[in-house]
Amino acid sequence: MTKHTDDYDHELERLQTALVRFQQAEIKAGGKILVIFEGRDAAGKDGAIKRITEHLSVRNTRAIALPRPSDREQSQWYFQRYVHHLPAAGEVVLFNRSWYNRAGVEPVMGFCTPAEHETFLRDVSGFEAMLAGSGLRLVKLWLDISREEQAQRLKARRNDPLKALKVSPLDALAEEKWDDYTEARDQMLRRTHTDAAPWVIVRTDHKKAARLNTIRYLLNLLAPKAIFKAVDKPDPDVVFEFEAQALTDGRLAR
Repeated sequence: MTKHTDDYDHELERLQTALVRFQQAEIKAGGKILVIFEGRDAAGKDGAIKRITEHLSVRNTRAIALPRPSDREQSQWYFQRYVHHLPAAGEVVLFNRSWYNRAGVEPVMGFCTPAEHETFLRDVSGFEAMLAGSGLRLVKLWLDISREEQAQRLKARRNDPLKALKVSPLDALAEEKWDDYTEARDQMLRRTHTDAAPWVIVRTDHKKAARLNTIRYLLNLLAPKAIFKAVDKPDPDVVFEFEAQALTDGRLAR
């Protein structure tokens, strides 16, 4: 085992211990935490969520990855099926993709109409403001990956039998429609980044650095001072709050 791997494993264990202490405090305080993970295919959402939840309470932690909506769900108010999964007191919920499907996958793939896409972009900030106003603490993470790294990961996924369940017919289209997804991402970030629910960018070409810095960010943002004071601040070259300049200054993949 290399020293680099040793260092990563040691730091991950230290951060996971802090996450456990944080959850103990949240359960006692009755806090409600919702963390949204968005990003292109192969950006590392599954891996980040796995490391965050690995040692947390099964009863108080839920990782939600919803399937394609049923015909009945398609007839509902768009946010309805997500509301069912929002956290109650003492719970941490992590969405592996969320209502932001309507800002990315759905318009790019033609799964919603332009009018439905526009309605979502118009309404989502008000919806999130209501959640924040109710006492729920909402964190929105965009996991950003370069075109080259995505192609390498998708190729490796296709050739690894242990990752067969991750392979999707949409994988090839993720590469083919890269520019369309970029345009949809840019519009989503510009129009849905608000004071009540800001977007935070995580650069994920280096998986281990992304995972460690994501956990550091969450602890520094959410945990009591007695816990986060022992945690390093996230590397600003890996994790940073979205700002419009990031669309053109090279910080976001194009």
